[in-house]
Amino acid sequence: MLIDSHCHLNYKGLVERQDEILSEARQRGIGGFLNISTRQSEWGDVIATAEREDDVWASVGIHPHEADQHPDLGAEELRRATEHDRVIAIGETGLDYYYDHSDRDAQRGLFRMHIGVARETGLPLIIHTRDAEDDTLSILRDEMGKGAFPALIHCFTASRGFGDAVLDLGLTISISGIVTFKNAKELQETARDIPADRLLVETDAPFLAPVPHRGKTCEPAFVADTAAFVADLRGETLDTLAQNTSANFARLFSKAAL
Repeated sequence: MLIDSHCHLNYKGLVERQDEILSEARQRGIGGFLNISTRQSEWGDVIATAEREDDVWASVGIHPHEADQHPDLGAEELRRATEHDRVIAIGETGLDYYYDHSDRDAQRGLFRMHIGVARETGLPLIIHTRDAEDDTLSILRDEMGKGAFPALIHCFTASRGFGDAVLDLGLTISISGIVTFKNAKELQETARDIPADRLLVETDAPFLAPVPHRGKTCEPAFVADTAAFVADLRGETLDTLAQNTSANFARLFSKAAL
């Protein structure tokens, strides 16, 4: 069994065919889906999908692109949302200096707030970071010094040095379909060497369809293609990689009933 550890089932391109898309993924051996929110207005729909589907779980959080749109979101409001039985994670949150859709100070403040709730609740934090390695790592190190919290870097595309640093902090790394792109040589080398007990796979659907589906709307079923590619990189069978990543998911997202 494989698990798509990061998808957006309520986004345009998937939500219109949600039942069909989930059915197709299950037929390819995908046995679980973590449905990610990026803004507060999505929380209700993301949770509703998880309530309806036994193998779908939900996250609650604010993407760094949306930081400016949530100036009044407090830790208590986020914490209350995590109490729902189907909410197993916090995020996605983090820093994105590539687009700078939100003020950087607002991003950093919101990121720290999410970390605090993750520490308080014990739920894992799903981190987005793009062109912000130094600040992301600085915040993670500072906050870990205040007390440990579970976390992962989703859709990892950062440098090898950043990867080693977050692994040293105890984080997990999730690999998306980007790893299958022919120009992703450094990422492929990193994916090959991630410890077996710290690795997840994801689609980030409807984005980033892997080879051989590039140019299409990405679907959770495609995590099977990414997993097969990563298994080949690592010299493992697909069954071995599926067993390891599913066990890692169950350990990290312990609130999920697998």
